[in-house]
Amino acid sequence: MDKPEIFTPDSVSLAPVKVQSNRLELLAPAKNADYGIEAIKHGADAVYIGGPAFGARATAGNSVEDIARLCTFAHQYHAQVFVAINTILMDDELAAAEKLVWEVYEAGADALIVQDMAILQLDIPPIALHASTQMDNRSPEKVAFLEQVGFSQVVLARELGLSQIRDVASNTNMQIEFFIHGALCVAFSGLCNLSHSFSNRSANRGECSQLCRLPGDLKTRQGEVLAQNEHLLSLKDNNQTDNLALLIDAGVRSFKIEGRLKDLSYVKNVTAHYRQELDKIIARRPEFTASSHGRCEHNFTPDPEKTFNRGKTDYFVHERSQGMNDFRSPKYIGEEVAKVKRIGSDFIEVSSEESFNNGDGLCFFTSNFTEAKQSDDKLKGMRVNRADGLKLHLTRVPKELQVGMTIYRNHNQAFEAVLAKESSKRVIGVDLQLTDTDDGVCLTMTDSYGHSASQSLVVEKTVATDVEKTQQGLRKQLAKLGSTDFKARKIAIETEQTWFIPTSMLNGLRRDTVAALELARVDGYHRPKAWKYNQEATYPVKHLSYLGNVANEKAKAFYTRHGVIDIQDTYEKNGVTEDVPLMVTKHCLRFNFNLCPKEVPGIKADPMVLEIGKDVLKLVFDCPKCEMLVVAENRQVKSSD
Repeated sequence: MDKPEIFTPDSVSLAPVKVQSNRLELLAPAKNADYGIEAIKHGADAVYIGGPAFGARATAGNSVEDIARLCTFAHQYHAQVFVAINTILMDDELAAAEKLVWEVYEAGADALIVQDMAILQLDIPPIALHASTQMDNRSPEKVAFLEQVGFSQVVLARELGLSQIRDVASNTNMQIEFFIHGALCVAFSGLCNLSHSFSNRSANRGECSQLCRLPGDLKTRQGEVLAQNEHLLSLKDNNQTDNLALLIDAGVRSFKIEGRLKDLSYVKNVTAHYRQELDKIIARRPEFTASSHGRCEHNFTPDPEKTFNRGKTDYFVHERSQGMNDFRSPKYIGEEVAKVKRIGSDFIEVSSEESFNNGDGLCFFTSNFTEAKQSDDKLKGMRVNRADGLKLHLTRVPKELQVGMTIYRNHNQAFEAVLAKESSKRVIGVDLQLTDTDDGVCLTMTDSYGHSASQSLVVEKTVATDVEKTQQGLRKQLAKLGSTDFKARKIAIETEQTWFIPTSMLNGLRRDTVAALELARVDGYHRPKAWKYNQEATYPVKHLSYLGNVANEKAKAFYTRHGVIDIQDTYEKNGVTEDVPLMVTKHCLRFNFNLCPKEVPGIKADPMVLEIGKDVLKLVFDCPKCEMLVVAENRQVKSSD
């Protein structure tokens, strides 16, 4: 059903845009082109990748040539490539950004992921625009505006619940994208200046120092210590496996996996996991389909618990609850696998139902070791040198290890060995039809998406002496598609007679037809079109603080054109002199320690203090909004101007 037109005050509405609302998109991260190719092989309908500059992961940049190589591969399967140009831009970077946009468009990119509105003021090609989560996309009004100024896809804030997602989706024709797996930033994306303030490394510029992952002490205003040496701002990792159907019903159509800095086994494993989960939904709900072509054949059983994660949470999808964080460590703990039974000089014996392998990585917590000093790293690791059943010979037996301790496995050598090899491929079903021509035969291949190609063979028509055997031979040779992406479904021999055709000639005809179908499929792929820019749209607010992340004159001109009357420079311009919130987050430490005024009558939401090393952060609680503000004494270095 078409969605209603959107009308906002003082704006001109756009005609409703029809979207492929039945198409579900699994969106995977690509650290580089090779990672992106593997993501597509393992089930991604689209991948997102950073270019040479201006990406929100500064250390995950790629050349335009590699982006072109990834696009060529992706489009064979009608999968898409999104290029992240999603940092805020300074005035002297705009020309380079404009040039880069043209380069990635000419390389075949399907869309740009954008944070800085200055890009809409540049001379750019007709490429689709996606609104980065760094824009802090939470309200229906904000999302409706983004649609009107030309965005076709929006990445919602991770903090939204199902009802909020549904409200946004019901008021836009844009495709709704939502993070379903991976690391969770504790702040609303785009609303954190903690890293820039303390290390001059801006999260809005792709250089976050992750100060929030460090341990600290939490105190009340009166000095009472509530937690000591805990990772209080470090969240578990996002995992929406159990909520995919609910997210679909709420309006989500693009399911995004975080992880452009993660290793290849993570990309393969997690992508394959969600491919299988979405395919289960598609199988029981035929009104939906995958947005790319081909069925994945995995030669392993995906399990996201076996690759990097900090534990799992579905965050705020079902509103606020306990268990979103693990204050013990921000590292990968892994699966609980054993208890220590006996400790030798170079081995341990464990009780477990698991099997172990040489090279397994194990870890444990030292918290119940009375002589251990508290340190920033309470998680201790060890490597299995040789596994002899449940007797594990270690490269080193940590002194903190004790009988009875719980052992976790954070590197499964056998699982990693499988993923190190070819572990998946895409398969596209085809029907084959052999018919007569005046001077020979014609082979037609038609894939399950309607693409077709035919090739003819000039051959002397000699009637076969053994019709049944010849028919079997023809079918056997035509079905030999194993080294291609195609798999035969139906083979129809529709010639007037069963002709004898030499095997070598038939094989050549099959190969030529495969090549022709591959070309037809690429020719049949069309990039998404850019959406219309309504210059009369009105931005939903009239004032933008430093949290609006306006870093250049073109962005300022954009917002002014759309009705904003007061615009403050972004925090990175070093013009903020007063003490201000450096982070806005929905993660609430009062709630975590059962001190929430909404949950415990009579308690006041007085500020708290978080001490990280020598740095002191004041925590202020905005209870009506259910938000926590992290405030610190202003540390900005004045700009040289």
